[in-house]
Amino acid sequence: MSDRMFDSPVFVKSTESLIEEIACLEDALDFLYRWPKKRRGTIYETALRACQRAFDSTYPLSAAKQAFRGFAKSVNILEEVSMPLPWMVEPKPGQGGGVTT
Repeated sequence: MSDRMFDSPVFVKSTESLIEEIACLEDALDFLYRWPKKRRGTIYETALRACQRAFDSTYPLSAAKQAFRGFAKSVNILEEVSMPLPWMVEPKPGQGGGVTT
């Protein structure tokens, strides 16, 4: 496991019908780099700096994650997932995925 993995993922709405899982520092940075320039502000810059510092140094990963969550919440894209999403649940024996003979 990467030392840059979050203890639990952050879920953000990246389009009207798509929820994106941000599971590690690299995911967070990728998402922030793709964020539209015209929508960037102080909270975005803070989250970006925190993630970059965590990537480049010993800055706490948990602080970078919290900064990213704060950014996502501030722009109203943070998704609170209270139950497992379909791809997070292992299929029951005999249900999809494998061929039974």
